[in-house]
Amino acid sequence: MDKTIKELAVELTVEITYICESINGRKVFTNQLLRSCSSIGANAHEAKYAQSKADFVSKMEIALKECYETEYWLEILFKTNTIDEKTYTQLQSKCGSIRRKLIASVTTAKANKN
Repeated sequence: MDKTIKELAVELTVEITYICESINGRKVFTNQLLRSCSSIGANAHEAKYAQSKADFVSKMEIALKECYETEYWLEILFKTNTIDEKTYTQLQSKCGSIRRKLIASVTTAKANKN
């Protein structure tokens, strides 16, 4: 069974939390990364209880924006030699999986008239 967006986001956030805790210096980058990453799952979870379809789409689009931001901060940490290529590639891949699910969810919700 496929994992939900929230489940994937929780796993990613836990992994990134441990990585960020192990990084000395770069607090500005790691704080931004932790905020954006944790916001993906929080918004996806909140969307589950949306008051309307428009509210659902809005929250999922926020989660999508946070996913893009997470990818950005991972790139910064990689390009500043703070995380290695293997870690970067794995985390970017996980973000990509979440991003694709978010895009599909938003597209489906917008296409459904009900």
